Amino acid sequence: MARRVALKLSGEAFADPDTGFGIHPATVRAVADEIAEVAAEGHEIGIVVGGGNLWRGLSSAAEGMDRANADYMGMLATVINAMALRDAIERAGAEARVQTAINIAQVAEPYIRLRAIRHLEKGRVVIFAGGTGNPFFTTDTSAALRAAEIGAEAVLKATRVDGVYDDDPRVNPDATRFERLSYMEVLEKGLRVMDATAITMCMDNDLPIRVFDITVPGNIARAVRGEPVGTLVR
Repeated sequence: MARRVALKLSGEAFADPDTGFGIHPATVRAVADEIAEVAAEGHEIGIVVGGGNLWRGLSSAAEGMDRANADYMGMLATVINAMALRDAIERAGAEARVQTAINIAQVAEPYIRLRAIRHLEKGRVVIFAGGTGNPFFTTDTSAALRAAEIGAEAVLKATRVDGVYDDDPRVNPDATRFERLSYMEVLEKGLRVMDATAITMCMDNDLPIRVFDITVPGNIARAVRGEPVGTLVR
């Protein structure tokens, strides 16, 4: 059964696996191939992209910089990632459009909710860039917002860890992975799923969140199809 989903891709989905920075063509191509595969099956996919591989507003590079200015620079970084992903998806054989929350008419459409939904209904992948268009909001919050606006069935959060743990599994080998969590458990335990604003928005709109490992080949396709990968928050 075809589904409409909102896929959240952080900057890690674009970066060189060794350095965590830049745009790595082979990495982007692998992500795009899976997206094109499930789009061809009839699934409707909206994608919210981050920009941490190019710029982080809270990084040492932004130290002393006005927070709003740093966040706007981060929004521009997401546009670069969105353009790279659109190119890769179209090379993989699917149609894609980029919509941005900030106006860059020469390179992308402005975000218009009904137009985005129409693209999805026509089988096009829609890539949302520019966050919410406002500083002080994360791209996690943007993913929750866009998911609610387009009527998605779920938010799919792609990470480099195979779900949600009670501690950092890369530091603590005894960390325990959760199969399922409630929204309130995430908030009360302070688990690093998405930021509190995004979790609350998903809770208010009854949007399940699936957290999964993007580095495992086929996981994007499995998550889009609704298969049980990673951790489910609902």
